[in-house]
Amino acid sequence: MKGKRYTTETKILILREAQSSDKTIQDVSRERQISEQTFHRWKRGLGMLELNQAKQLKELQRENTRLKRMLVDEMLGKELVKGGS
Repeated sequence: MKGKRYTTETKILILREAQSSDKTIQDVSRERQISEQTFHRWKRGLGMLELNQAKQLKELQRENTRLKRMLVDEMLGKELVKGGS
């Protein structure tokens, strides 16, 4: 069973909540119904990014994925042309 999906913005808000309040990571994790492991994974991935930086990072990752697919498609097309000759 899949868990909840959190947006990048929500993840950052949860990280900031733990940082700015006197609550422990365990308390915040329990309140938000996430595991401590998930909290630390988000912290490692998003760190101290600001909201706009996180959005920009996500957009760059999408663009990078799109470009990689284009490259693979081009390489496969060349292989097909070579193989068909």
